[in-house]
Amino acid sequence: MKKTKKSERVPQTMKQKYHEISAITDNFCEQYLNQEYAELIRYAIAALCRKRPSPLIKGRATTWAGGITHAIGMVNFLFDKSQTPNISASELYEAYDISQSAGQSKSKEVRNLLNMSQFDPNWSLPSKLDDNPMAWMISVNGYIVDVRQMPQDVQEAAYKKGLIPYIPETQPSSKEKTTV
Repeated sequence: MKKTKKSERVPQTMKQKYHEISAITDNFCEQYLNQEYAELIRYAIAALCRKRPSPLIKGRATTWAGGITHAIGMVNFLFDKSQTPNISASELYEAYDISQSAGQSKSKEVRNLLNMSQFDPNWSLPSKLDDNPMAWMISVNGYIVDVRQMPQDVQEAAYKKGLIPYIPETQPSSKEKTTV
């Protein structure tokens, strides 16, 4: 799986639009989500700003903000009540003051443009990577394996090729992070 570069760099011509949309999403994340979501959403906004031509040129900033937030939320199961944080899609649309159809339409467009899908390691919250099985699956000699069960040298090779986000034994697991 090709790794997506995470950057907030945008072309000069798109800086104003980037700041306009990210101010809206940052405010939303401060009220309803968290800083981790805010950062990932800003990466998505920046990625859309770098598209040529950028789809963000057309449409209202609030509609784009809601659609981008919904897209990132879908990847990270934001609408699942067992997750923290969580919010319903209708509450998200209401907070952005957009219609459900407009929000869903923009979300679908964002997911298509940025090749997002559920469990997508490129758009998963860093705190959820340990629990994301797709972040750790690689092909070894034609077999799909969980690289966390492989020897250290295989893990290192997979990391160097950009196939996994980090070498598992070099990072504390999310369970260890929360108990420390």
